[in-house]
Amino acid sequence: MTSTPQRLPNFFLVGAPKAGTTSLYHYLAQHPEIYMSPIKEPCHFSCEIRLENFSDEMRAGAEAAFREQREYLQGPMTEPRFGGLGMDWEDYVKLFRNVKTEAAIGEASVSYLWSKTAAANIHAKIPQAKILVVLRDPVSRTFSAYQEAIAAGRLRYSFRKYVESCLSYEPGKVSLWWPTLEAGLYYESVKRYLDRFPREKVCILLYDNYHAEPVSVLREIFRFLRVDSSFTPDLSKRHNEPQGPRFISIHRFLNKRGVLHRLGTVVPSGLKPRLRKLAVRPPDMVAVTPPDREFLLNYYRDDIGKLAKLLDLDLTAWCR
Repeated sequence: MTSTPQRLPNFFLVGAPKAGTTSLYHYLAQHPEIYMSPIKEPCHFSCEIRLENFSDEMRAGAEAAFREQREYLQGPMTEPRFGGLGMDWEDYVKLFRNVKTEAAIGEASVSYLWSKTAAANIHAKIPQAKILVVLRDPVSRTFSAYQEAIAAGRLRYSFRKYVESCLSYEPGKVSLWWPTLEAGLYYESVKRYLDRFPREKVCILLYDNYHAEPVSVLREIFRFLRVDSSFTPDLSKRHNEPQGPRFISIHRFLNKRGVLHRLGTVVPSGLKPRLRKLAVRPPDMVAVTPPDREFLLNYYRDDIGKLAKLLDLDLTAWCR
């Protein structure tokens, strides 16, 4: 009896965080010639994403997620789920046991971009892999991460205060404050991949182009992966769009006490859009103020300049 050969990913969507990777993961998964890991963010190759590296306030949640992950891997894995951590190699390869005849096999973990270990670890195991990167203006990216934390009820103070807290936080433990800012320092992150993988194996895209013309960018990605580029996925559903509660303190109070979750289970589905409209500001009303933007831009400006030279790209729009 012959054993089934082990299937492994041949491409990685490595980030950046808050640059449309969740939507991109779902769009790629629709392509009949592409298999995406059923767990988005397996994070196997990031040594930083391990239970012992989580801050005290996030440790309990991480441990619960780890237990759920192990249970999920024992099942059919037919429904995609978010988040993996502390995943050893034996568990990691299980993510690809349902691969059939797909030509492109991929996974998406945004920690792989900011991680100082992921590029080398991927290259050591799968040196022929293709690397897909989407880069977003780092100030807008950070603000989007802040909005996500606000919407989840994890923060209640201003963006400026949050940035100042991140700047003063001692790095090393995964938390709400690290590596939020560091994830937008792209120069060293991108260089780690370009130093290890042939340039033709690294596809670097800009979020603004992807956001403005998703079909065109997706076809570019399909060509890069050598699958049918005429395929057009269903783009009607957006994922992880920035949302900000109209009343931050009230939202956090209700979320902390589980009121929002209970309301979600009892409110008729027809009323939910109206309540959401009352409680949440639409994306086009969610923006960083010019003074806060300039404050954070001072942190990123030099790195943007180095990245522009590395990639021979005009990134002046990021510096406005």
